Amino acid sequence: MKRVCVFCGSSTGARPEYVQAARKLGRALVSRNLGLIYGGSTVGIMGEIANAVLETGGEVVGVIYRRWVEQEAHPGLSELHIVDSLHKRKQMMVELADSFIVLPGGIGTLDEFFEVLSWAQIGMHRKPCALLNTCQYYNKLIDFLDHAVSERFIRAHYRSMLLVDENPEALLDKLSKFRE
Repeated sequence: MKRVCVFCGSSTGARPEYVQAARKLGRALVSRNLGLIYGGSTVGIMGEIANAVLETGGEVVGVIYRRWVEQEAHPGLSELHIVDSLHKRKQMMVELADSFIVLPGGIGTLDEFFEVLSWAQIGMHRKPCALLNTCQYYNKLIDFLDHAVSERFIRAHYRSMLLVDENPEALLDKLSKFRE
């Protein structure tokens, strides 16, 4: 595991803990010599995690949709890839990353999360997928996924592919030990 793709909000959210957890995860990535792949923005939790990695000397690779470059592209990244569609953005992020962590976010974050998880389910990649469940943000989603297993719409094996923890360090430990 050399590069971790983080999907997260373009907002900082309602709680300061969301920003704190993103920054803690960023510092933890650098302490483990892991690079960050993310959406390339300066705004929200995205900007916070990128800044934390950069401030501690880590590698940050952004992949940003061309229409957002002027408004929010982060100027200090190790690399910035500009793409012509959101689909290409997700595809490139998946190609560049060795694992995925999802922080709190909205519809776009959930879209990214479910796409990489479904791609893992159908065998398009074998990279671990994880939720950083800060302040129990994803509890209802986790409950729903467990419900879908009990209703036999998701196989238990596929549900077990999703790693969850509230602590960034513990989540990185789980990612490093992941075996499908």
